[in-house]
Amino acid sequence: MEKEEIKKVVREGYGKIAKQGRSCCAPVDSCCGSPDVTKDISRKIGYSEEELKSVPEGANLGLGCGNPIALASLKEGEVVLDLGSGAGFDCFLAANQVGKKGRVIGVDMTAEMLDRARENARKSHFDNVEFRLGEIENLPVGDHQVDIVISNCVINLSPNKPRVFQEAFRVLKPGGRLMVSDIVLLKELPVEIRNSLDAYVGCVAGAIVKADYLEAIQDAGFKETKILDETVYPTELIADDPTVRELMKNLNLSREKAEDLANSVISIKVSAIKPLVH
Repeated sequence: MEKEEIKKVVREGYGKIAKQGRSCCAPVDSCCGSPDVTKDISRKIGYSEEELKSVPEGANLGLGCGNPIALASLKEGEVVLDLGSGAGFDCFLAANQVGKKGRVIGVDMTAEMLDRARENARKSHFDNVEFRLGEIENLPVGDHQVDIVISNCVINLSPNKPRVFQEAFRVLKPGGRLMVSDIVLLKELPVEIRNSLDAYVGCVAGAIVKADYLEAIQDAGFKETKILDETVYPTELIADDPTVRELMKNLNLSREKAEDLANSVISIKVSAIKPLVH
């Protein structure tokens, strides 16, 4: 698949999710999440009840694969950048931690998501949060501007992951931190899944092997790269997931092949540091 084709499909897919307010990192037609389902997903991937209650209604679309805020150790007054900020869920959590003296910038390439995020910020009076239209491969942020870069199940969607980490490195201040939750692979996917646009929007086809993901972070210049948490999804949950069911239907996959796919996909939380001297 061509890079621009991938971006177009991802932008359109998440634009529809933003308009419909449905949860799950899956092809839109298969997403049928309710607010209760969305909150249940968020609890399972590490968000507390207090966090879920502290954000504007409609900010949480259940699109993450972890809680990068929980391990980010944010401090009052820091500047936070969220790559692929969606409707603003993690941005609002970060804003609560950095306080009025801090600032949070969300970047997303989907106009519909930005509209939703800005409305959420307006109606809940989050004055220390702003949302910018842009691609995570070409961030609309100046050099050495932020203390920490976070991202939640978004970098796997990029067709140029090394560039994303290079941009994250560029915008961080010396000594700044990277904290991401994302989907990676334990082994290469079958070619029919790698070439599936539905699987790309569903956060599967764009994922790369874990070692390659970590290498891309290190090649960008980051040091002290650490996996803080690693979760293998239960096979029975994946096989019944809307994304996998849709892929099974569209690609004519057997349940055995779908379960093999499930066993290839893991969620990781990764931290890294930009050196003080580069």
